[in-house]
Amino acid sequence: MYRGITMAEEPLPISEKLKVLQHETLFKSDKWWAAVALLESFGRKQVALYLWTKRGNQWKRKQKYVIRDRTEWNRVKDAVERLIPNL
Repeated sequence: MYRGITMAEEPLPISEKLKVLQHETLFKSDKWWAAVALLESFGRKQVALYLWTKRGNQWKRKQKYVIRDRTEWNRVKDAVERLIPNL
């Protein structure tokens, strides 16, 4: 898991209002970037899944999904696990 930024890694294109505590890139190409990040905002922690697209020289957020607590995560995880066998 990434714990900060390496020399070759660009910072996540996330608002400066949010403090990135940890993050992990899930996928990155010339046009798409997906990552999961542990964020702190106004003293509260949350995990967010991001998807960005590159427009020109800038990454623009396409989607963001926030998980605020373990109960919410378990609902998401359980639903995904029920669907995975159908792949």
